[in-house]
Amino acid sequence: MAQLFRPSADRRVRLVLWGLPVGLTLAGVVGYYLSSSDWSTGVGNPLAQPVPFSHDHHVGGLGLDCRYCHETVERAAFAGVPATETCMHCHAHLFADAPLLATVRDSWADDRPIRWQRVHDLPDFVYFDHSIHVHAGVGCETCHGRVDRMPRIRQYADLSMKWCLECHRDPTPHLRPPDAVFVMGWRPDPDAPPVALEDEPHVSCSECHR
Repeated sequence: MAQLFRPSADRRVRLVLWGLPVGLTLAGVVGYYLSSSDWSTGVGNPLAQPVPFSHDHHVGGLGLDCRYCHETVERAAFAGVPATETCMHCHAHLFADAPLLATVRDSWADDRPIRWQRVHDLPDFVYFDHSIHVHAGVGCETCHGRVDRMPRIRQYADLSMKWCLECHRDPTPHLRPPDAVFVMGWRPDPDAPPVALEDEPHVSCSECHR
């Protein structure tokens, strides 16, 4: 009876059998690193905004408090974005005719809000409450980085579940006294006792996935 397969067929089958798991493993590793890379998470990439607002100038230079623009951060889940009226408190008098602020003036004249782009945007299935974290003593800098040094705001942390859980399991290093929550560059007094939570840290799934 004539031979059905050439001698090389056995070698090819073995290559396929060995190559398939190796290829799948390699694809999984590449996919994992891509999904956790800055390219995927958005870390370090500033979004184009309708108005080139500089936190470096307003916070670092002028010393504006976070709550001046993000006025609901202490009492609501969403920190809030500044209304045009907030901008016009100053810019109705300062640099009132600057071309850079044309979008702000048009928004004010047309009674139409500025459509700011969210930089720190969690998935819809994740619940996050700014007020809870603020009252627990978590500083803005912990999640948002040194915004006082950012001419264009960019995402500081990857906001992954792993990153959140690491803090929830041991929040003490990230806690501050109430008067330091909104201070950029704050460092704890080495002689002062660490700030502690009033109750146990929350690590149950239902805290964020509601």
